[in-house]
Amino acid sequence: MKKIFQAAAALLLLICVTAQSSQAQLKRFSIGPFVEAGFPTGDFSKTNKTGYGIGLGADIKLVAGLTAVGSVSYMYFGGKSFNINGNNADYANVKAIPIRLGLRYKVFSILYAKLEGGTIQFAGGDYTGVGGLVAPGIGIRLLGLDVEGKYEAWFKDGTKGFWGLKAGYNF
Repeated sequence: MKKIFQAAAALLLLICVTAQSSQAQLKRFSIGPFVEAGFPTGDFSKTNKTGYGIGLGADIKLVAGLTAVGSVSYMYFGGKSFNINGNNADYANVKAIPIRLGLRYKVFSILYAKLEGGTIQFAGGDYTGVGGLVAPGIGIRLLGLDVEGKYEAWFKDGTKGFWGLKAGYNF
């Protein structure tokens, strides 16, 4: 599974480097950093606090209104404290590296709808291994500024879902 993760990251990097070299001629590619916040839902909200992340996203315009998108990020959700029979304890922190690929469709002017899928590499603590993810969302993009609201679900030994806000700038 680690080799799959490394291959996916290498493929995204290759796409970014290749498309960046043609950007001056085509203007169909953009890349940029983003920050995100995740607000856990369901059972995930009982065990973990609000999460934060940072990442790098890229997109390539395909045809009128349709764009291929991809991103790699690092997310951290702190564990909540709880009390059992007078003893304090903490739920485990969740550290993860999501790799997302998907499509974005421009609904009109600056509004878009997006659907991404991919893998989630849990990075330490009580959570390890690779799982899947799905992330539908809507957002606005004005010039290089990109702001998105989404729901993201991670699948491995159950579901960890959260509402997310993501803001970035694409060059």
